[in-house]
Amino acid sequence: MSAESDKSKVTIGIHFDLICPWCFIGKRHFEAARARLVQKYPAVVVESVWQPVQLLPEVPEQGLPFAQFYERRLGSPQAVRQRRQQIEMAARKAGLELDMAAIQRMPNTARAIDLLRRVATLGQPALYEALLERLFVAYFQRGEDIGDAATLRSLAEEVGVASDQLGDVKLDYACNAPAESAVPGVPHFVFNGRLSLSGAHDAAILFDAMSHGVQESIAADCACA
Repeated sequence: MSAESDKSKVTIGIHFDLICPWCFIGKRHFEAARARLVQKYPAVVVESVWQPVQLLPEVPEQGLPFAQFYERRLGSPQAVRQRRQQIEMAARKAGLELDMAAIQRMPNTARAIDLLRRVATLGQPALYEALLERLFVAYFQRGEDIGDAATLRSLAEEVGVASDQLGDVKLDYACNAPAESAVPGVPHFVFNGRLSLSGAHDAAILFDAMSHGVQESIAADCACA
């Protein structure tokens, strides 16, 4: 690579919802694409900006029974089974094994989003991503209630977030986080604030979009040199 690329950076914004299985699947595809990009362009800085979105702020603070929620949403137990099979098949292709049957509660994710935002202020991207991964695993693989304050504190501690790092954060209050969704759906990826993609696209498609962002950044650096 040329010397101009030493200062190049690609910024990737990722809108996601913690209760959306496609976001967990999309995260896996994104991570594979990002690893490939870093390998191909080792001198380029990749900045991942995770932006949580609460799509269902109307869910009560204590959550709802998961099975009943989705049966009402999709119309029948058969429709729920079909959707579950579709999701689990897509997850396996991304290298994930989901246990949708283990989920008992559809949570209100305001507290989890608040926790993520607090951790984001620590300025430790690796810690943030570790917590994000743990939240997805907790919900989709272990059936844990990520709307519960005590559970969230425990999950944060598991990945190394100390209580004093969270300061005065109170995870036991009813936080109605805004549905910051000026995006058509989640997962939603924005590359260098220009090119955007919605959906749990395969890693190859995400890699191509990232590569386009890298080439734009390199071209911009060359023009400024």
